[in-house]
Amino acid sequence: MTVSSSPPPVFGRDVVVGALIPAFIFSTGIGAMIPVVAPYAVEQGAGLAAAGVIAAMLPVGQIIADLPAGQLAAKIGDRAAMIVAGSVAVLGFVLAALSPSWLTLGAAVLLVGAANAVFHLARHSYLTEITPQFNRARVLSTLGGVHRIGQFVGPFLGAGVIYLTGTAAVFFLAAVTAAAATVTVWLARPTTKKKPAPAAEVTKPRFWQVMRAHRGMLARLGAVGMLVGAIRGARQQVIPLWGQYLELDPTTISLLFGLAGGIDMLLFYPAGKVMDKLGRLWVGVPAMTLLGLAMAAFPFTSTAAGLAVVAMLLGFANGCGSGIMMTISSDISPPEGRPQFLGAWRLLTDIGLGSGPLILSAGAALGSLALGIWAASVIGPLGAAGMQRWLPRYSDHANRTTRRRAGLTD
Repeated sequence: MTVSSSPPPVFGRDVVVGALIPAFIFSTGIGAMIPVVAPYAVEQGAGLAAAGVIAAMLPVGQIIADLPAGQLAAKIGDRAAMIVAGSVAVLGFVLAALSPSWLTLGAAVLLVGAANAVFHLARHSYLTEITPQFNRARVLSTLGGVHRIGQFVGPFLGAGVIYLTGTAAVFFLAAVTAAAATVTVWLARPTTKKKPAPAAEVTKPRFWQVMRAHRGMLARLGAVGMLVGAIRGARQQVIPLWGQYLELDPTTISLLFGLAGGIDMLLFYPAGKVMDKLGRLWVGVPAMTLLGLAMAAFPFTSTAAGLAVVAMLLGFANGCGSGIMMTISSDISPPEGRPQFLGAWRLLTDIGLGSGPLILSAGAALGSLALGIWAASVIGPLGAAGMQRWLPRYSDHANRTTRRRAGLTD
């Protein structure tokens, strides 16, 4: 009698303990830190302009470290890179808490941003390596979901710590979460062992070899990644900016921002399941199109109630696309040189993420925030069109047609 072995669970120990739990813990600390960087810089003697620059050191650190993160993960391994990144983050948070001046604070936040880039890329590469291709979207959309949940919970924990002690204590809280995430990764030794590669395959490709071999794909789908990053970056600022334009009080703006984030968090698993069953385009194209439409609706609101409706639509659109870019990049990443490829991919998407708010700011500087919002809203449909055009060429998982063409069956 033949006994059929059951397929491994989608969320096994290596996925949950090795990546998802550490991601949640680590993101909670980042989420606690983000709202207090600028106020703490002002406490340290920085002006408002300097405080804004210091707050920007987090994404700047990520952009600077994206390519080195891929190199580090390729050299020492994904799991070891997460442990190194978590340890560096602990150092950065403690340095921020003890910083004697706002200049030191800026350096500490830059260090945390770099550690965040390494940690994020390494866990992305790790999950790509251990997850079967027909479970990949659910796993990576859940990774995006726990990241969102952590950054949603973090500010509330930080607010409680500030109330009980002071602003600097938030950075100690973040240091504790980074340490806990690092220890979790260290304790979660993989249960699945990789087969040793033949001697001829031991030599790892260099970064520029990987880039040269996949330059066409990076140029086309990388541009799509930049567009998606840009509209998502604009999404993070459109509610506070338009709420300020409508002269709403900060509490109302915060509640509306939290409302959008709450809806966003609810949709990561359904989004991943649709991507696994039907293909990536079934989520990516509608989500980016709807995100653009939601952005375009903001200038037509004039009350808190109207802004709440559009904010919910924005959260729904972004939640529908949870994990889409991580999943696409995993699908198209080469087995040889995967960390280097993902590092280049993250650099492109992070550049897009940083440029999105600048589009809104440019509109405001020119005298029309609405014009800036409408300019940013166009990016969503452009990203959807690029995805529809190029993804079937490079990914077997774009839709059911590409899967049949590749001979893939679930």
